Amino acid sequence: MSQYRAPRGTEDLLPEQIPLFDHVLETCRGILESYAYLEIRPPLFEETRLFVRSLGEVTDVVEKEMFTCERGDTSVTFRPEATASVVRAYLENHLGKTRPFRKLYYIGPMFRFERPQAARQRQFHQVGIEAIGSHDPRLDAEVIHVAALLLESLGIQGFTVHMNSIGDAEDRERFKQALTEFLAPQIGQYCEDCQRRYERNVFRVLDCKQKECKKRNEDAPAFLDVLGEESSAHFEQVQQALDTLNREHEIDKRIIRGLDYYTHTVFEIRLPSLGARDTLVGGGRYDRLVEEMGGPPTPAVGFSLGVTGVLLAMGKQGLAEQHLGEPPCPVFVACLGDEDRGSAFVLAEGLRRAGLTVDLDFEGRSIKAQLRQAAKRGARVVLILGEDERNRHVVQVKDMERSEQIELPNDGDLPTEIRRILERGQKEADLAP
Repeated sequence: MSQYRAPRGTEDLLPEQIPLFDHVLETCRGILESYAYLEIRPPLFEETRLFVRSLGEVTDVVEKEMFTCERGDTSVTFRPEATASVVRAYLENHLGKTRPFRKLYYIGPMFRFERPQAARQRQFHQVGIEAIGSHDPRLDAEVIHVAALLLESLGIQGFTVHMNSIGDAEDRERFKQALTEFLAPQIGQYCEDCQRRYERNVFRVLDCKQKECKKRNEDAPAFLDVLGEESSAHFEQVQQALDTLNREHEIDKRIIRGLDYYTHTVFEIRLPSLGARDTLVGGGRYDRLVEEMGGPPTPAVGFSLGVTGVLLAMGKQGLAEQHLGEPPCPVFVACLGDEDRGSAFVLAEGLRRAGLTVDLDFEGRSIKAQLRQAAKRGARVVLILGEDERNRHVVQVKDMERSEQIELPNDGDLPTEIRRILERGQKEADLAP
């Protein structure tokens, strides 16, 4: 066994796992693009101050979980989430000037230094969207609906949509006062982190995962109790829009999300069967972030979907197995003797240039072993070359599915003939019960 291991909290995606991973990403990509979201690809790391400013200094992400590298006067952090990066790109590249309203999506790895668990890794993939430039409640509803649609399109069942509103700046100030008054008499009984958060950012006390702190927070005031008329109306319109989409949802007054940039609508999509780490998607509206990062006042809303949790859910629900395994190699070139290996090498390359996926033997196997190797690789067609075939400029073509073998000229029409055999096999497979 190798003395080297993947860093804690990371994992290798092996060839047989890649088809499932790609299935998830491509399914999401297709849904997002059908809703007119366009892909954006920010860098994997940003200036550290970008995340400190956008996420908030008193958050677990900034205080405990960032992968930060410092070199001289430069400090960069591997992105723990992508919203800040997308907003930075939106501003830096003046996307709002050419078209103020933008619907963007991203797919890629994120990094957080936290204790690895079944659905939590230090390097993990997210799929997310950011709709920047509109305060329309229907957009909130679309974002929530699309998030749920991604899970449905992957076949995941049993999830529930939970939502809340945390209002605007005035609502937050009223809630801050109410929460502070609630906590003041008992804050000494909370954990050390909560006592520190109480002084620096009282909202973060509600994020505590300590059992005793969570129990005490059950009686805390809720944002919905202090929402102003405008915020209440916005939240009601979001719910009405979801109803028109027949998207079931539950009001959960305890959702506030853990990052400072959220405003108004916040939501989570949970799969209870996953246990404690049951949130597959989280997001909401962030109407102040663009302005706080130096841009004009610009409303926005989005979400992020954790691919690790989705893969875990698919595994538990029996949805993963059909997508696992190495992709088949349709065509295999075999040779009868060592003197034929050069010709097989040239033939395989010619077929690849014609657009076919082809492999051949590089281990000096016998012809029987090569045929077994082709079968293991899922080859539908095996081309066999020997001295006689070379001299006559032909090739033996074996249809592995039908156990039939024919001889074809080794000329420019050969790729077309092979493609016909492959297409015939695909049609037969599609018609099979």
